[in-house]
Amino acid sequence: QVQLQESGGGSVQSGGSLRLSCAASGYTVGRNCMGWFRQAPGKEREAVAVILTPGSESYADPVKGRFTISQDNAKNTVYLQMNSLKLEDTAMYYCAAKDDRCSYRSRDYEYWGQGTQVTSPH
Repeated sequence: QVQLQESGGGSVQSGGSLRLSCAASGYTVGRNCMGWFRQAPGKEREAVAVILTPGSESYADPVKGRFTISQDNAKNTVYLQMNSLKLEDTAMYYCAAKDDRCSYRSRDYEYWGQGTQVTSPH
């Protein structure tokens, strides 16, 4: 049974930083694609960053240069380091996993965590 458990969300002032973690069980990080998505109220879920192996990271334009996705295979965990947070980064953040190559389409992902809330007010 695959389980993805996010943690690390919270409220931080604009310009601040947070690091999200996604611990996977029943699924091997580093052999499959892991992604971070987010969904703000009234908006569609959107991709933030994806990773298959180190060096293959890819980022959505709104977060390039501010967010970093990484993985620790020994801990079977994926991270999302978020710096220079903005009001528009406020959303529920989800960890997701899919077999084979990465995708920016949420419907391609088979497994999802419950989400962790990130709030960055003015």
